[in-house]
Amino acid sequence: MIDLNALNPQQRAAVEQTEGPLLVLAGAGSGKTRVLTYRVAHLMERGVAPWHILAITFTNKAARQMAERVHALAGQASEEAWISTFHSCCARILRRDIEKLGYKRQFAIYDEDDRMSVVRAVAKELKLSDKEYPPKQIRSVISDAKNKLLTPTEFLKESGGDFRSRKLYEAYRLYEQTLKGNNALDFDDLLIRTLELLTEHPPVLDYYRDRFRYILVDEYQDTNAAQYMLVRLLAGERHNLCVVGDDDQSIYGWRGADLRNILDFEKDFPECVTIKLEQNYRSTGNILEAANQVIAHNRGRKEKALWTEHDPGERIALYHAMDERDEAAFIAAMSRKLTGGGESPGGIAVLYRTNAQSRVLEEAFVRGGTPYRVYGGQRFYERKEVKDLIAYMRALANPDDDVSTRRIINEPKRGIGDTTIDKLADYARQNDMPLLSAVLAPEDAPLSPRAKKLVGEFAALMIDLTELMYEKKPSEFVEALIERTGYVKALEENKTEENQSRIENIRELQGAVTEFERMNPEGDLNAFLENVSLVSDLDGMNESGGAVTLMTLHSAKGLEFNVVFLAGMEEGVFPLTRAVFDDELMEEERRLAYVGITRAKKRLFMSHARTRALYNTRSANELSRFVTEIPQRLIMDGVGRQDTRRVPPPVQKAMGWAQSVRSPYNDRYRERPTAQTTGSAELDRRLGIPGVQRGFSGAPSRPAPRQDAPHFNVGDAVYHRVFGRGEVIGLSGQGALARVKIRFASGGERTFSAGAAPIVKVEK
Repeated sequence: MIDLNALNPQQRAAVEQTEGPLLVLAGAGSGKTRVLTYRVAHLMERGVAPWHILAITFTNKAARQMAERVHALAGQASEEAWISTFHSCCARILRRDIEKLGYKRQFAIYDEDDRMSVVRAVAKELKLSDKEYPPKQIRSVISDAKNKLLTPTEFLKESGGDFRSRKLYEAYRLYEQTLKGNNALDFDDLLIRTLELLTEHPPVLDYYRDRFRYILVDEYQDTNAAQYMLVRLLAGERHNLCVVGDDDQSIYGWRGADLRNILDFEKDFPECVTIKLEQNYRSTGNILEAANQVIAHNRGRKEKALWTEHDPGERIALYHAMDERDEAAFIAAMSRKLTGGGESPGGIAVLYRTNAQSRVLEEAFVRGGTPYRVYGGQRFYERKEVKDLIAYMRALANPDDDVSTRRIINEPKRGIGDTTIDKLADYARQNDMPLLSAVLAPEDAPLSPRAKKLVGEFAALMIDLTELMYEKKPSEFVEALIERTGYVKALEENKTEENQSRIENIRELQGAVTEFERMNPEGDLNAFLENVSLVSDLDGMNESGGAVTLMTLHSAKGLEFNVVFLAGMEEGVFPLTRAVFDDELMEEERRLAYVGITRAKKRLFMSHARTRALYNTRSANELSRFVTEIPQRLIMDGVGRQDTRRVPPPVQKAMGWAQSVRSPYNDRYRERPTAQTTGSAELDRRLGIPGVQRGFSGAPSRPAPRQDAPHFNVGDAVYHRVFGRGEVIGLSGQGALARVKIRFASGGERTFSAGAAPIVKVEK
C-alpha cells in the first residue's frame, strides 16, 4: 500500500484526482516530482495497467529519476509504464510506424552539429552568401518554422514572400529534401513526424489513444505548439490528462515554448480541476520571500504565494564589485571560504545570464585552485573523436546517412581528399544513390586510379565492419571498430597531451557502450545510437560532486544547490538590454530571475560590477531591477567589500562618473564618492553638468534624495560623458522611473535612467 499520508493535503488531492483533466500549479520546490510519482503508483494501485500510463517530461535525467521513484513505490510492474521525454516517446512511436511516412525504421537522428553540416551544404548549393545568410540564422529560421508547425510553403506564405523570405524558403525546402534523402530526422522532426503519423493514419492514433488512457505531463509551461498538439491528440475524448507546471518558471520562449499552453489550460478543458502546490520544501524563508517579491511584478501569471516552514535563514548577500574581475575574485574566494567551512563544492553553483560571463569566472577559479565544472559547454558526445566513431556506427546502421559517411571517409587520414569526396557525392547525386553506395562501387565513379584504390580500401573496411556489426554485441563491435579503423593507433603515433585526452575520451565512449549494454541487455547498436542522440549535457550531472558548478540560468532550471551566486546583476546584463522596451521579454527575464533565486536552498549571493567588460566593450550599468525589487530588509548589503583605495587608476577613471550618479534602481546601495580623482571641471561647466567628486573612500554614506528626472523629447541632441554625442530615439516610464533610449554618433544604441545617467541636452 502506498502511504498517501506522506503527502501534504494539496499534494494528496492532486494524486487522488485521477479522472478527467487536472492542472497542478506547482511552485518552485513544492514537490511536483513527488506528486507525479505517487500519482503513477496510485493509478496502478487502483488497478490501472501500467502500459496504459504515459508520463512525459523534458530531460532524460528527470525521466530516469521519475522511473526510479515509481519503481520504489510500485515495484517492477511499473517498468511497463512509458516514462520518458517528449523526444524519446516520439522516437519510440516512429521506430514502430515511420515506414508509413516513407522513411526506413533505422532512421538517423541528427544533432546540432549534423544539422549545421546540412545547412552549410544547402547554403553552398544555393550559392547563399555566409555574410547575408549566416548558417546559424538559416538553422534558426528553419527550427522556428518547425516549432510553429509550418511547412516550407506555409513559411513562405506567412513571411510575406519577399526576396529574402524566398531564399530562406528555398533553403528550408532543400534542407527537408536532404534529410529525407539521408533517412534522417532532426530533433524538431521527432515531434513533427509523430504528429504527421498520428493525424494522417487514424488507426495509429487509435492504437496509442487506447494504449495511453492516463497521461501525465511535467513542466507543461515549457511545451511548444507541437508538444501541445501531441498531448491534445493522445488525450482524445477521455481527457484523463494531468499537467504539472509553473507559469512563473516559463523561460524558454526563445525556443518556442508557449506560456499560453498552461495559462489557457482551464479554457481548453473547462471541466478541469486546478490544484496549487504552494508549500516550498527547498529554500529558507528569506530566499523564498525575495523570489515572491520579484515575481509579483509580472502581470501575465496565475496568482500564487509560496510559503515555507523553514527558518528565515541568512539574508541575501549583495556584493558591489569594482569590475568583472573583482566580482569573479569575490565569488571564487567566497566559494573557497564556504568549502573550507564544510560546504561540499558540489553544493555551490554560480549562475549567470550569458555564456560569455563564464570566462572571467573560470580564470578566477583557476587562480584560486578551486575545482569547478562548466555546464553548457562542449558536451561529451560533441567532441570530435567521439563524434567520428559515432559517425562510423551511424553510417553502418543507416547507409543513407550521407552526413556521417562524408565525416568518416577520411578519418583517420587515409589520403581521400575533398576533391575525391565531391566527385563521389556528385556521382551519387546523378545516380540517385546514397554516398556510401558510390563508395562501395568506386570503379564506376569518375576517379583517378589512385583515388579508386584508396576509396576501394575504405569500402572494404565498411563491408568488414558491417558484418561485425551483426555478429557482435555493441561493446565488442565498438572495440573492433576502434581496432579496424586504426583510430587510436593514429592518435598514439603523435604523442601529445591533446591526443592522450582524445584517447581517454574514446575509452570513455567504450565505457558508455558497456554501461548501455548492461542496462539494456536486448539493445542493439541502433538503440545505443538513439540513446546518444537524445542525451543532454545535464543528464550526467552529479549534483553531489566535488566541483563548484558554473552554468547559465537557463541550464540551472530544475536543479537546486545549498549555495547560489547570481553574478552580473546589472541592467543591460540581466535583464538584457533588448528586454527594456518589450514587456513580454522583460516578464520572461523576471521569470528567469525567479528561477535563479529559487535554486538556492540555504544561502544566496548576488553581485554586480560598477563597470563591466563584456563582448569587447566596457560599460557602466545600473544595478538590476531584480535586486531592487527585493525589500531592503532581506538584503545584507556590501558583503565582502574590498579596500577601494587599491583600485588601479585606469579602473578608477572608468568608474569615477558611475560612482557619482544616482539611479532609481540603486539609490539604496550607492556610495557617494569622496575623493577627486578624474574628470574635467571645464567640460562639466560648458555642458552645464553640476560639479561632482569622483573616486572612492570605501566608506558607505546615505544616498542623495531622489529628484525628478529631467525632461527629454524624441529627437533631442544630447551628450553623454563616456559615449559622446547622440540623439534621443525613445522614451519610457515616468518621473523617477523615466528611461531614455539614445543612438550615439559613435555607433550603437543604449538605454539609461533619465534621472541618473550623466546625460545633458546640447544644441544640434
